[in-house]
This record gives sequence, structure tokens and C-alpha cells, in this order.
Amino acid sequence: MNEIESALIYFGELAWGPWLLVLILGGGVYFLVYSRLLPFRYLSHSIALLQGRYDNDSSPGDITHFQALSSALAGTIGMGNIAGVAVAIHMGGPGAIFWMWMTAIVGIATKFFTCTLAVMYRGVDSAGHLQGGPMYVISEGLSLRWRPLAIFFSLAGLIGCLPLFQTNQLIQTVREVIFIENGWLVKQQSAEFNLIAGIVLAIIVSLVIFGGLKRIALVASRLVPTMSLLYISTVLYVVISHFEKVPVIFELILVDAFSGSAVAGGAIGTVIATGVRRGAFSNEAGIGTEAMAHGAAKTTEPVREGIVAMTGPVIDTLFICTATAFVILISGAWQGSDANGVTMTAKAFTTTLPTVGIYILIVCIVCFSVSTIFSYSYYGTKCLGFLVGAEYQYLYNYLVVIMTVVAALLSLDAMVGLVDGAFALMAIPTTVSALLLSRKVMEAARIYFKNLD
Repeated sequence: MNEIESALIYFGELAWGPWLLVLILGGGVYFLVYSRLLPFRYLSHSIALLQGRYDNDSSPGDITHFQALSSALAGTIGMGNIAGVAVAIHMGGPGAIFWMWMTAIVGIATKFFTCTLAVMYRGVDSAGHLQGGPMYVISEGLSLRWRPLAIFFSLAGLIGCLPLFQTNQLIQTVREVIFIENGWLVKQQSAEFNLIAGIVLAIIVSLVIFGGLKRIALVASRLVPTMSLLYISTVLYVVISHFEKVPVIFELILVDAFSGSAVAGGAIGTVIATGVRRGAFSNEAGIGTEAMAHGAAKTTEPVREGIVAMTGPVIDTLFICTATAFVILISGAWQGSDANGVTMTAKAFTTTLPTVGIYILIVCIVCFSVSTIFSYSYYGTKCLGFLVGAEYQYLYNYLVVIMTVVAALLSLDAMVGLVDGAFALMAIPTTVSALLLSRKVMEAARIYFKNLD
């Protein structure tokens, strides 16, 4: 088992080499500059779209703009915002948060391009249903010689969309914060507990994911907004209660971002790589998963969905991840401890908000994790459907159920390595295709915004 875990960790480190940082950050900067910030001027237009003012039930697609955003956020607002931020600080120090911010800012532009393309170049699967996502963008928008890139994305997506990180961290939370903390379990019994908890979680997940996208979107549209509001309200209370520390925290993040002295031992490259890696895992801009959710929206205007998608990194990374980071840094939980992932976040909530904080965190973790698993299962079925036909895509859900149990038994580092590595591979076809088709997006954007004015 140790050899397998070491190989998975190495896979993640290798995939997130400097070349991928250049692709994600460089691609995002290109989208920012090439668009001349045109979409940003209309970001407020997304409010009207989310309110349903432009919804049309007769438009092609399966779900509304709001449900599409909720489904995408169900995939991004999860353990990446709670445990992922702690992992970033543990590996790269406070400075990694600054590079998460930078990834989010360029990610806003990236999402506009990738999600506009997801609607612009939708394809029909073998069952005759309209589908969107990077594999269809490549197949419909580029020539036939690019099709291997679409297959490459789908193969990587089969791994990247497995709910490994979410399952692992959810069960770790329940085990350590509830059972061990209350003396109901000793650490020597962790393996048996993980197995039982994994089986229970797999049963719960199966009740939703076999209902398809519409059931997932319905659950997500009700669960995500409520839990996001609860989580943000809680951390805002913590930040306001310790407001005198906020300037110091900002200074710590900014100084460490360019020095790496806090944790990374002066290795600035480690700080940047960790921040970009965790930022990409958090908001998934340029990865392609978000495009699969937005590609299912009911609309005839691709630019509309791009505008809606732009709000994702703002909510996900700039708000929720920043809030988590401030709680961790204010509490001091990141210093003088081997705590990592959700354990560090739990320690921070216990320190800054005694008694009730940990229970609010547990509720949010359960809801965020489960909703993410729901969305990821949908993404995985789309990848499998593209590869072998829509009539067989339901088989992926069985793999999700099985891997939910397996993920409960593996280490956090192994889960991070495998999922991060797969995400890195997914980013290549997603970002490359968006770069190649960026001119088409801007042509449509100019027409749309001119008519809107």
C-alpha cells in the first residue's frame, strides 16, 4: 500500500510541473488581455440571468442558469474550500493564498471563455441528447485531427471526477472530530470505522446519483446556497470578532507570497505551485468540469452562460476560500502542528469559535462533500458516455459507489496526488481548445453585449 500511495503522490507532483502553471496562469492572463475586460464590465448582468429573467423552457438544454451554476458550485464549493485551503497553507504557507487569489482572478476570464464554448459547441451523444463540455467543444469546434485531445480529456476525467478527496476528508472529519474526540472510538479502530463509514456514504450517494442530472441539480440548487450562506456567515463572524488581526494576516499573506519563508523555506516556486494547484482544484477554472455543468443550461445564447459561469471563482475562491484561510491564520492552527487538511480547519474553528463552531463546520462539510460527489458523478458519466456511448454511461455511477469505499481507506496525500494529477491532465485539452477558439468567443461576445446595450 505504501508503494501505491508514494506513486500517487509522485504522479500529482509530476503533473503539476512548471509547464502546467504556465498553461493555467498564462492562459488566464491571455483571456484577460484578449477580452480587454469586456465580460467583466457586464458581470452584474449575471444577477438578472440567475434570477431567471432570460429563462426559456423551450430553449435547448436540461437545466436553468441558476441550476447550472448551483451544479457547478456543488462541484467546486466543497472540501477544496475547507480542507484544500488547509492543505495549501500546510504545504506552501500563507503566501499560497495570494496565488490562489491570482488563480481565481484569471479564472474568471477563463470560465467565461470555456463555458461560453461549452454552449456554443454542444454536441449530440449516441442517445440523441444535447451535451456540452470540453470533449464536445473539441469535437464540434475543431477539426477531426483534434479528436484524440477530446478522448484524452474524457479518460483523465474518469479519474479526476472520482469523489476521492471529498470522501476521504468527510470520513476523516466524522472519525476524528466526532467519534475520537468524544471517546466513542480509539485510533486503533480507525481502519474498521473507515470501511463502515465508506459503505454508509456509498449507499447515501447512490440514492441520488442514479437519478441523473435533473435530480442532482435539484438537490444542489437547494443545498449549495443555504450551506454557502451558513459557512460564510460563520467565518465572517470569526473575522469580525478578531478584526484587529486582519491587517497582520494580509501582510503575512503578501510577504510570504514572494518570500516563502513561513513554511516553504524560501522556495517561492513551491508557494506559487501550491497556490495555483489548490486554486485550480477549488474553482476548477480551465479544468473542464465546470464547462460540463454549464453546457447543460437551457439557453440559445452561449455568452449568457459564460457570464453566469464567471461568478463561480468569485463566490468559490475569493469569498469562501479566503474566509477559510483567515480563520486558519487567525487561530494559529497552521503553526506548530502536524495537522493537515480538514483536521487543521477543525482545529481553527474550535479555537476561534468554541462549542458551536465545530458543529457548524461539520454540517457544512457533510453538505459540501456530498453535493460535490453528486456533481462529480455526473461529470464522470458524461466522460464515459463520450468514450463508449450514452447507453453505457450509467456504469460510471457503480464505479463512484465502489471508489467511495476505497477512498475511505487511503491516505490524504495519496488522494490529493491522484486527483490533482488527473485535474492537471484535464486542464491541457480544456485550456488549449479554449485558446484555439477564443476568437469565436469574442466575436459572439461583441454582438451579444452590443445588442444588450
